[in-house]
Amino acid sequence: MPIQLAVPHLQTPHDVPGTARSPLEEKMKLAARIGLILVGIIALLIVVLTIVGVVNVRRPYPDTDTTLTIPGLEDTVNVYRDENGIPYIYAENEHDLFLAQGYVHAQDRFWQMEFWRYIGQGRTAEIIGQPGIEIDTFIRTMGWNRIAADSLAYYESNSPEMMAILEAYSEGVNAYIAEQGDNVSLNYTVLGLVNEKWEIEPWEPLHTIGWAVVMADDLGGNWSSELRRANLINKLGEGTTANLLPFYPYDSRPVIVPTDAIEIEFTNEETEAMTHFCRSGRSPDRASLWRGEDVGHSQTSCIVSLHEQLQQVNWENVNTNIVGSYPANGFFGSGDFVGSNNWAISGDHTDTGLPLLANDPHLGIQMPSIWYQVGLHAPGYNVQGFSFAGVPGVVIGHNGNIAWGVTNVGPDVQDLYIEKLNPNNPNQVEFMGEWEDMEIIEEVIKVNGGEVVVIEVKITRHGPIISDLRDDTSDVLAMRWTAHEPMRTLEAIIGLNTAVNYQDFREALRYWDVPSQNFVYADVEGNIAYQMPGRIPIRANGDGLVPVPGWTGEYEWTGWVPYEELPAVLNPEGGYIVTANHSVVDEAYPYFLNLYWADGDRGQRIIDLIEAELDGDGELSQDDMARIQFDSHSLMADSYIPLLDGLSSDDETVQAALERLRGWDRQLRRDSVPAALFEIFYMHLAQATLLDDVGEENVSSFGGRVLFHQLAANPEAIWWDDTTTDTEESQADILLMALEDTVAWFEENVGGDMNEWTWGSIHTATFVSSPLGESGIGAVESLVNRGPFPADGGSSIVNANSWRWSNPAAVSGHVSMRMLVDMSDFDASEWVIPTGQSGHPYHPNYDDQIELWLNGEYLPMVWSEESVMETAVNHLILTPSE
Repeated sequence: MPIQLAVPHLQTPHDVPGTARSPLEEKMKLAARIGLILVGIIALLIVVLTIVGVVNVRRPYPDTDTTLTIPGLEDTVNVYRDENGIPYIYAENEHDLFLAQGYVHAQDRFWQMEFWRYIGQGRTAEIIGQPGIEIDTFIRTMGWNRIAADSLAYYESNSPEMMAILEAYSEGVNAYIAEQGDNVSLNYTVLGLVNEKWEIEPWEPLHTIGWAVVMADDLGGNWSSELRRANLINKLGEGTTANLLPFYPYDSRPVIVPTDAIEIEFTNEETEAMTHFCRSGRSPDRASLWRGEDVGHSQTSCIVSLHEQLQQVNWENVNTNIVGSYPANGFFGSGDFVGSNNWAISGDHTDTGLPLLANDPHLGIQMPSIWYQVGLHAPGYNVQGFSFAGVPGVVIGHNGNIAWGVTNVGPDVQDLYIEKLNPNNPNQVEFMGEWEDMEIIEEVIKVNGGEVVVIEVKITRHGPIISDLRDDTSDVLAMRWTAHEPMRTLEAIIGLNTAVNYQDFREALRYWDVPSQNFVYADVEGNIAYQMPGRIPIRANGDGLVPVPGWTGEYEWTGWVPYEELPAVLNPEGGYIVTANHSVVDEAYPYFLNLYWADGDRGQRIIDLIEAELDGDGELSQDDMARIQFDSHSLMADSYIPLLDGLSSDDETVQAALERLRGWDRQLRRDSVPAALFEIFYMHLAQATLLDDVGEENVSSFGGRVLFHQLAANPEAIWWDDTTTDTEESQADILLMALEDTVAWFEENVGGDMNEWTWGSIHTATFVSSPLGESGIGAVESLVNRGPFPADGGSSIVNANSWRWSNPAAVSGHVSMRMLVDMSDFDASEWVIPTGQSGHPYHPNYDDQIELWLNGEYLPMVWSEESVMETAVNHLILTPSE
């Protein structure tokens, strides 16, 4: 129906019959009429544009309450969605279950799947144009696309069952694509207006595997740390670098599985010789950098080994400039100090008599959530939990018998090798006195609206050359990574989904190659357990701290740590298991895993809270588990707030800040002024302490919490003195200076009223959708992004909403979901994601879980078919073609 806009006639005194009008009045009346007509036209245009906008926004919304015919189905599938859009899929066979999961994922999240698959294949320039060339160059050089292809070949040759699942899933996605055509997402429509539209290709198993490779990089990459450390050593020296980057503090923070609790016998005779090259001690040159108490751990033999490696290399000849561009915030915006938490409590210590399990992985903040909640039910499958759009199965969750949660291990599974190029043949590198040919691969990068770019990738025995080839250097860097072997992780996911006991659980994880994860386990029989899976290299020499000579043959990988000898424990004596990215093992463990772990603050805090409950009434409830997940207590504040007791200032505002901090409960809550003061204080404390020693550009590399916990306990440390002044500053001097800088920062960035300096005024969560949400165009970003929202938590906090000093204090890494599983009653379990199930902007389920997530609240994780039916508000019936 045509829309007509009536422009009202405004009666004035001059409209009264019989009243004469002057020429000026007539002109004014004409101008007024013209103005009203223009207002009407503008209003009409706004209405039309609004209607067009609403239509375009709503066009891709899925139909979730109807009957659809889906090619490829063998039988009818029922999909019940609750008011939050969470689907529970009931199928008659495995093929239909995963076909339906592919279809449902695409209904809600196809744009996310589309952009992710282009990342995984190094094809982002085909969507975003010129800005994607450097990103794709990096990805293609690293070989993510080739890793996916090799893994696909493995599945095709060795796992027909997994291939059948991948193909069924792809059928479902493709049924959605065929049904929708170009009408898949507002994001696709808008990008098509800016750039040339690209053809939506059929989904393939390769695209699913490619996403697993992206996650392996996001959770398992440490090559950049090797480069950073080497550059710091070159600039500041070995002693300073080693002293300011202390290893894990085993004396003050927990380990997940002490070696004496691992119920295995290490049988590898070479283990001792291969791995005991980094043990406790302190070299004289490092000790001289401290005064007073010798604090923290260092490893003399590591320093000696590192020194020997560095002496073999002429760093002036090494080009460390990486090919292409790796996004500064990573591909998922993960923040500094981000991590994950999970724990399991034995039924001996719960109010139900059966285990409770909690999990909250921490990943880069994004829109929509990285996780998709789903229930899958078919013969052989009764599982629900968190999935990735684009991947079949449930990654984290529970079935009718077991539950599991994951956090990242972070083992050192990447090494950089310095390769010597043949001066007479740039396609050869030296190895043990001989020249070896490199494999050369041509990668073609297509560019939306631009010319094709062709790059040449050279691969040595250690992996691809990842640094630029330049005339003024003779040595380049190659990267070896455990993911260069075919990945079987998707098989592990399906094995977990169908496991019925601990033995099945462990056998499934045998196939979890990368990225290595800390798995906690609970089952309906009352067992709790821990297993670390993953492909972990055994090195002939070296410790992964810096790039190593690739031409000598001394630093080769000689094999993998046997799965049976990886850390694992069943029903530990203490009655609970906690992992929070802290050290998996103690120094007695015979294999090398890593020297750097998360600082241990989160793990320690969770253990403290559990122990407090056990010391109280002796048991934990699910409400207790929820309180622990939302805890925002700062252990760094525990180290520093007591040091403020003896300080005072003549500046009234600084003194007021001191008083606020002294009375603080040390919880980082959004309405707290002292929480904001302390977090910005810590940032300025690192600057005030280290700027004179390492330079402004390096402070963030050394401002770690292990170091600053140690410094708090050592007022005589040499680092407190500011070497740029004539006086010798004390710890108290630097603390007061940092607080003065903090007050000045707030006055400049927030305002003069300290009551407005709340943590939530600067610590905000904005959920950003890639790539439109990063366009820099406010109107476009507002279509797809949500926020900013004031948020609790912080870095190295159990409620880990981390931020970067480069952008204080916007959340960059966040709690990507929360899950609580009650093994006595699955219907009593709870879950939440940060945004919503839908990936369609303005859909009711696009952002309906944000407030729950911000406030530490949950949705019911309904399990039984009866509960599913009671909570269902939509019923989608998928039927096979005739």
